[in-house]
Amino acid sequence: MRDLRPACLAGNPSRYRARVATVETVSRIIAAFPEVTEGERFGNRTWSVRRKAFAWDRPFSKADVRRFGDEAPPPGPILAVRVADLAEKEAVLSAGGPAFFTIPHFDGYAAVLIQLDEVDETALREALVDAWLACAPASLAREYLGRDGAS
Repeated sequence: MRDLRPACLAGNPSRYRARVATVETVSRIIAAFPEVTEGERFGNRTWSVRRKAFAWDRPFSKADVRRFGDEAPPPGPILAVRVADLAEKEAVLSAGGPAFFTIPHFDGYAAVLIQLDEVDETALREALVDAWLACAPASLAREYLGRDGAS
């Protein structure tokens, strides 16, 4: 008899898995924010608002990899995003799901890391909006938030 269950119940859960984010997804989302420039810092793609970096590609350094010890570092592209302060960082890490994490290098710094292979586009968009708002001048942030359709 033919199995009539949906593919996700019939042994093919990946068919319904949300598309994973990529650095190109990040770039597409960020393109909708006002006054963003894309550049390179320390050899990595970086997005800034009025010269203040709010998101950047963040591969692991050799020192980062050593700190993981026997545990393998998260695979795939990693994005760093700013948060408003350390309290927000803790809130994001508590509620953000497994795609959001930090490493010792970021201790005491208002930013989190996002494993792009594990984050869905909605959560990524929210993190990027929050990062942009954390770095944008107050007048520009107010203007953005007043627009129709702003997150």
